[in-house]
Amino acid sequence: MKETMYMIVILLLVGCSLNEQPNSTDKQQNASSEQESTEQEVLAENLEAPWSIEKLENTFYLTERPGIIVKIENGEIDRQSVELEQELSTASEAGLLGFVLAPDFPESNVAYAYYTYEDSSGQFNRIVTLRLEDNVWREKSLLLDKIPSGSYHHGGRLKIGPDGKLYATAGDASEQDIAQDTNSLGGKILRMNLDGSIPNDNPYPNSFLYSYGHRNPQGIAWSPDGKLYASEHGNDANDEVNEIEVGQNYGWPSIEGHEEQEGMVSPLFTSGDEDEETWAPSGMDYYNGKLYVAALRGTALLEFDLETGEQREVITELGRIRDVLIEDDYLYFISNNTDGRGAPQENDDKLYRIPLSELN
Repeated sequence: MKETMYMIVILLLVGCSLNEQPNSTDKQQNASSEQESTEQEVLAENLEAPWSIEKLENTFYLTERPGIIVKIENGEIDRQSVELEQELSTASEAGLLGFVLAPDFPESNVAYAYYTYEDSSGQFNRIVTLRLEDNVWREKSLLLDKIPSGSYHHGGRLKIGPDGKLYATAGDASEQDIAQDTNSLGGKILRMNLDGSIPNDNPYPNSFLYSYGHRNPQGIAWSPDGKLYASEHGNDANDEVNEIEVGQNYGWPSIEGHEEQEGMVSPLFTSGDEDEETWAPSGMDYYNGKLYVAALRGTALLEFDLETGEQREVITELGRIRDVLIEDDYLYFISNNTDGRGAPQENDDKLYRIPLSELN
């Protein structure tokens, strides 16, 4: 009788154990599915030092610093050559940088580009128009030339603002004093009409200057209410995210980070003066009260909450990140591990996307 009871108990325990196993497996599968759903989708790979993302409907255009524009459409990658009037510079951080399609691109095949070049008189940056002809981008017109360029700090970001003007970020070309010189194009955010002329409402007469006192700004973005924000590399530390106001002085090299001085604007966010905390921020975009900023040395995608002042890393472990674009409920970004300063992972560099809903 006891043996019979023991057998019944054993069978009941085995049955309960068997009933629990599928539930445990289901939980593991659900956890795995949740993890997979938050992973970034790779849209393109084996890119070479990509710098800028542009998107028109379902087609992407990425610049690569060595002088290629990569077209990505329906999963197909087309590497389009670029014919420039000046010899593209191969200096550190230089090359084919900013790129933005003209508003009438579907009809005109025109885009705007920022690139570093060298000639007999030195090394400079210029802003030009390119036209796509027979799958080749050819330089067609010069909008602005002789933007200072040195060993480092070329700036390079191009964006068309909500006012229809073309904005460009220009670095201090490793000559910090020119950032405070309003007669120099270096260390500035520049603004022009799409034909290269100077807007009548720029803050300085007959000048492309929109703001000054910048070290090496590489990202700009607007909120829906028209506020302009910019990201900027600090000197070893003290990287910054600023709200840009027309005609204002952002301090470099007189102040940086948390420092303050009359007549100069301090940043909304700074990485602080600890070198190990540096971001080296690059491209950026705005979404729902927050700024999303690509970080190179920070090897992350950073989120800055404009209302609370909080910040956090939302993407990590992919190495250096160069640019970010938000559109159609997705966040797109490019890694930049093949630029000579990163540790390339398999098939780097890559264009990624992630649903915005996954960032909450």
